[in-house]
Amino acid sequence: MENLVVWTLYFFSFYAFLPAFISRTFGFRVFKKGLVKKEIALTFDDGPDAVYTPKLLELLARYDAKATFFIVGAHGEAHPELLRKIHEEGHTLGIHNYVHRTNWFMRPRSVKRQIERTCEIIREATGSRSNYYRPPWGIINVFDFAGIGHLQIVLWSSMFGDWNKRLGAERLKRKMLKKLRPGEVLLLHDCGQTPGAHHEAPAHMLVALEAYLQEGRKQGFRFVAIEEMIKLTERAKERQLSWWKKSLITLWLQYERVFHFLFQLKQVGEDSPPAFYYRTIAYSGQPIELADGQRLNKGDRVVELHFDNRKLSGIAAEAATPLAAGIRMLREVEAALPMLASQLAHDPAAVEAKALYGITMIHQGADRFGFEVFPLPNGLFARTTRIYLRLLMRVLTKKQRNKKSKQRRKALDPCLLLMPMSKMQAYQNMHAALLRVSSGQEANLHKTQTAAVDSVSVDGSTSAI
Repeated sequence: MENLVVWTLYFFSFYAFLPAFISRTFGFRVFKKGLVKKEIALTFDDGPDAVYTPKLLELLARYDAKATFFIVGAHGEAHPELLRKIHEEGHTLGIHNYVHRTNWFMRPRSVKRQIERTCEIIREATGSRSNYYRPPWGIINVFDFAGIGHLQIVLWSSMFGDWNKRLGAERLKRKMLKKLRPGEVLLLHDCGQTPGAHHEAPAHMLVALEAYLQEGRKQGFRFVAIEEMIKLTERAKERQLSWWKKSLITLWLQYERVFHFLFQLKQVGEDSPPAFYYRTIAYSGQPIELADGQRLNKGDRVVELHFDNRKLSGIAAEAATPLAAGIRMLREVEAALPMLASQLAHDPAAVEAKALYGITMIHQGADRFGFEVFPLPNGLFARTTRIYLRLLMRVLTKKQRNKKSKQRRKALDPCLLLMPMSKMQAYQNMHAALLRVSSGQEANLHKTQTAAVDSVSVDGSTSAI
């Protein structure tokens, strides 16, 4: 018997108490308060009511206030005309179960049926499905987090006990005015027919609410439906995250400048920012056989490439995904390779180098430029490099939520890039050809300008335009 009691407590803790505690205390997977400047969300539970809901709608219309009505399905089924009126006047309809029964004492399948039936009642009355759900008494079981489909769970930031007639309109008004603050999600009731409520209590709520709306209007507040409150909050959070991310990028780029100075990395070309930097080091990895027959051994000299993170950050700000950012970065590399080849040909430190060398997550398509792609050997270095580069991409690129995230992570897994120095000769020739073309274009432009100057003469003198 003792074991049965213990296991029953364990079950209810996991099924009911812990999910309710986590959602109410920490806001896990629920919306309960806005992050806004001048908006307040009014929400009304348990209706619609044939007596009080029409009066409430009239009051809201007088103050140009929008609200959210979490209806009990059975009440909405009895008064579809009120659901249509709520919808037509620009308010939002949410689900409060078909009957006012706690989710703790219902199986997950029963909760789902209650929600679906109420959602269908709303759809039949208004032509639109509801996107919002508030469980009775705000009590959630563990399956509600995953079992309610597209619905957003909405709780509240302020509750006043307005279902109790003994509270009275004056005391209720004083309690409500203390919560006249931006971002509040107020829980009120437009029906007194549910267990524990008094059928005359909504009359006191209407008196207190009018005083609240009057004072709110004086102070410049807007009363909005939960839909708008959520959208405004999401935008505010994005702005906060953007500020945090910009600060982190700035710190990261400062670290990169220090790294370049300490290890004396050389810039490729004169563009600012460049595509990458390089330095000459001794190879410290495992022996690798290259395609041209050379063998790269530990201690051999290599030219180590470093992408410029300022360039990557600018590209990432415009790219839709990390993969798209990587593709654009590779194009920058392709354009910079001829300049790199010319620079290395005149760099005494690179004379003995056997290969170009780099570790990067941006390796898709690198073989087209002459690079050979190798997976990093398993070990501590590979794990730490993977963590560092993924963290770097998270900081510098946009966050993506996608069902194919596992495939994307695999596509962006860091790899070792190597290119034999013999292949750089082709890029050096390309750079020389580009210089000849550029010099020819400049010469032609100079000839054209000279001819134009010679053709303009006033009283035997020339003038340049």
